[in-house]
Amino acid sequence: MATTRAIRIHETGGPEVLRWEEVEVGEPGPGQVLLEHSAIGLNFIDTYHRSGLYPMGLPGVLGREAAGTVTAVGEGVEGITVGQRAAYPMVAGSYAERRLIDADLLVPLPDGIEERTAAAMMLKGLTAHYLLRRTYEVKPGETILFHAAAGGVGLIACQWARHLGATVIGTVGSPEKAELAKAHGCHHTILYREENFVERVRELTDGAGVPVVYDSVGKDTFEGSLDCLSPRGLLVSFGQASGAIPPFSINILAGKGSLFVTRPTLATFIARREDLRAAAAELFERVLAGDIRIQVPQTYPLAEAERAHRDLEGRRTSGSTVLVP
Repeated sequence: MATTRAIRIHETGGPEVLRWEEVEVGEPGPGQVLLEHSAIGLNFIDTYHRSGLYPMGLPGVLGREAAGTVTAVGEGVEGITVGQRAAYPMVAGSYAERRLIDADLLVPLPDGIEERTAAAMMLKGLTAHYLLRRTYEVKPGETILFHAAAGGVGLIACQWARHLGATVIGTVGSPEKAELAKAHGCHHTILYREENFVERVRELTDGAGVPVVYDSVGKDTFEGSLDCLSPRGLLVSFGQASGAIPPFSINILAGKGSLFVTRPTLATFIARREDLRAAAAELFERVLAGDIRIQVPQTYPLAEAERAHRDLEGRRTSGSTVLVP
């Protein structure tokens, strides 16, 4: 049985539980391909699996997205050939040099999309797609609030929202991140450590609030996000970087203006192959047109995933990060 090197965990915990070790990888079975990774995306959800917040089978290989080249094809695979470049989001086990994967979970890469770019944007870009295009369809002339605007999803989403004609307010953690967010679509940035973001949003909207708040921060911003909404507004909670939102009474939504709250996941929106391919096609179109610029400020060797996790959780990264086998 052939082997490959991968980052695997045998127990949950801090970044120190990450292990660089050999794992078995076989030949592709029916419907599968063997993919040689050239770039692997780093995402906050990886830290949730590592810590045990989102349980996974142990021992297990971390990671949810990557890009590379198909080196072998199993029986019955159609539309994917040896030598083809492809990428995927939301498939467990990407922190590896090579892996087997179902062909239906892959998206062929068009000319003009490099593999590092794809690894940096598949999960984050498709998240931005389902947030802005399918969970709440952002319309021209609207003002929206996006938390963590200088993060990987934030930088893509703010550019996309601006392209759609929205005025974008983003919260950030430092003046440097404010400049980064402004360079990627934000009209207004709020330094959440120095300013009350609720008061600032109300000021920027002449007291009206916004129709939608996109919040991946969770516990620390939940109540404030509700207070930023206009009547019948929607809070889209799609992450919990600061911790899980505690239980709350649904009655507070009535008192704050007949509000809505939703907790969507990318997996639901791309569960069908046709939905995955359609969303990816729209993302690629926007990137190739120049409406969305994908930058990778940080890269780490895959073997140094522990350092990458420490930097990500310590808020020492911005935008997208790629691990290189």
